[in-house]
Amino acid sequence: MIMDALEDDILDFKDDQNHNYCANISGRTRTTRSQGTDSTDAQAPGSLSVPGETPGCKRGTLSDSKGLTKFTDSDRDCASSKVRETANMAPPSTVDGKRTIDSPSKFLLNAMAVEDYRKNHWPNLEKAIDRLLLYNPTDHISVSYAQIYSYVYRCVCQQHSELLYNDLIMKITSHLQQVSIHLEASPPGNVIENFNDALTQYTASLQCIVPVFMYLNKFYIESKLNSDLRKDLMKLFADQVAEKHVNTLMSLLIKAHSMPFQVQPSTMASVVKGLYSLQPEWAKLAPALFSGFIPQINPPTEESLLSDYAAYDKKLQMALSMNGFPRGDQSLKRTSDDS
Repeated sequence: MIMDALEDDILDFKDDQNHNYCANISGRTRTTRSQGTDSTDAQAPGSLSVPGETPGCKRGTLSDSKGLTKFTDSDRDCASSKVRETANMAPPSTVDGKRTIDSPSKFLLNAMAVEDYRKNHWPNLEKAIDRLLLYNPTDHISVSYAQIYSYVYRCVCQQHSELLYNDLIMKITSHLQQVSIHLEASPPGNVIENFNDALTQYTASLQCIVPVFMYLNKFYIESKLNSDLRKDLMKLFADQVAEKHVNTLMSLLIKAHSMPFQVQPSTMASVVKGLYSLQPEWAKLAPALFSGFIPQINPPTEESLLSDYAAYDKKLQMALSMNGFPRGDQSLKRTSDDS
């Protein structure tokens, strides 16, 4: 490298409090005073001898009025000669002032880096993702989050962000396709509960997956894709699972909502809120159902519709009473002025 040659060849002078100048030459340190009276190695005044220097190059120093050491033109010529020699041995080129590597070398390095990613980094990450996708809060899984974090960090630093993101999306998409197949094979009576289990488990898995992919999210997804990892992964669930079963779920949820306690209220609330978070537009498919769990779904109340609201409430109370839900002791209720 050019910078390495310069570091090896050019003198690095440092001044201490006694005005001693230390020159680091090819790993050897020499100390000279500004007056030129003392030196660690015996040498001719005003010159420095460097082992292995280019023949024909003379090194010398001059002192200005302040006693500070300067390089002569011959020093600069010698450094330039050394740089040219190094450049001929390993020629990096420049384009628009930026250093580049020859295309064959660059191709070889990239191929080796991708091979290392495929053999070492991604297989370990894939195993960890498999375990996290089956995450259950009540179970203990042996996954080293620090190790996953380390693999992700290395991939991002080695410019494998695009590869890693694509592999992650493909891996989770494949998993969600299997979830969808399982839901499709479920009996109608179990679809709501199975969907709730799948959504709950997937959401819990993302709480582990998203943090360990923080570097990928920050330095690639947010900066280059203008997106967010959690948002992208939730959209995958909406596309691969929820959208394929939303019509079946809606009919089953509406039926269950009309028959209290046919499905656990907590399950109903979880599924309805989950569908709304995945796609708010789905609330238009069953406004009455979603309004029972999501606030402010319906438009604001209008004064002209108050009588309709009263009639709906009366009908609901009668339905509850006929299904075994008594209204309680009415003797304590204040009598109406109209009666």
